[in-house]
Amino acid sequence: MRFVLFAVCLVVFSPALAAAAASPSLSWTRLPDIPDREGFAGSYAGVTGGALFVAGGANFPDKRPWEGGTKVWHDDAFLLEPRAAEWRRVERLPAAGGYGVAVTLDEGVLLIGGGDAQRNFSSVWLARWDGRQFTYTAWPALPRPLALMAGARVGRAIYLAGGVERPDSTTALRTAYRLDLDRRAEGWRELPAWPGPERILAVGGAQGDAFYLFSGARLVTDAAGKVTREWLRDAYRLTPAGGWERVADLPRVAVAAPALAPAVHGKLLVLGGDDGTQVATEPTAHRGFPRDMLAYDPATKAWSRAGDMPFSLVTTPLTIWRGQIVVPGGEARPGVRSTQVWAAPLEPR
Repeated sequence: MRFVLFAVCLVVFSPALAAAAASPSLSWTRLPDIPDREGFAGSYAGVTGGALFVAGGANFPDKRPWEGGTKVWHDDAFLLEPRAAEWRRVERLPAAGGYGVAVTLDEGVLLIGGGDAQRNFSSVWLARWDGRQFTYTAWPALPRPLALMAGARVGRAIYLAGGVERPDSTTALRTAYRLDLDRRAEGWRELPAWPGPERILAVGGAQGDAFYLFSGARLVTDAAGKVTREWLRDAYRLTPAGGWERVADLPRVAVAAPALAPAVHGKLLVLGGDDGTQVATEPTAHRGFPRDMLAYDPATKAWSRAGDMPFSLVTTPLTIWRGQIVVPGGEARPGVRSTQVWAAPLEPR
């Protein structure tokens, strides 16, 4: 009897369980698959003309990397209209590439930076569908080429943080930029750096007037001259009035998680990501990436776990379409892409 009473008290009063119960939980469903045999990682994604847009990225179309396969960058662009059963192809990207940042605006989808095997891009393009024609229009270029950075729209501004300038860079960048959408002719303005290490493959987020930077990896050269990754779980908040401040570390590393942390019931969700525990695992034995979601509450400045997902996709965009979080494709295991497109309502069950 004492054990039963203790168990009941544990359920009612455990702070950890209470935090978990208070975290948002999402109900996931499948949208039509991306119409490609392999799928892509590092794509751009957003919403224009009421339709879901996904473009670019890279894959290994012939052989897996451990079999000697070559990574190929793509300029394919696809559009999924409301209630459509399949994607349609639209005008190809101005250049094949991926691993940049995509932000949805009223005007269309802003495709920021990225790169291919030889170079990273400073170019910024607005992708727009008006119901009849798909167009790409040049916007103010970045101050330098950038790929593998984090970014998000905060009100009438876009923020970027981290990344690399070249595909063969041996160190990541500790730089941040801001574009005022009401003064875009003034271009991108460099901001003070966050008080922590430089990084790639971090997750960006927005809540109120704040930009958030979560996790990522630092590039480190070892004694043999090999570039390796230092896994990071620190997190930062940037506001116009207060500048950067460090917030609570993530419960675990979440490198290359879907690029945007969506806001659900006041909490920012980091979906899966690579926790670094299988770095030394042979690719053919890799079990996939974590499927749990982490929830950051800006009000309490604390993290909790928010349930599991039916997929584990990294190096992929995340966008909001018709009241749903959408994760289109990505990397299911090292060197293996997915054509699956997952969606969950912003209103959790």
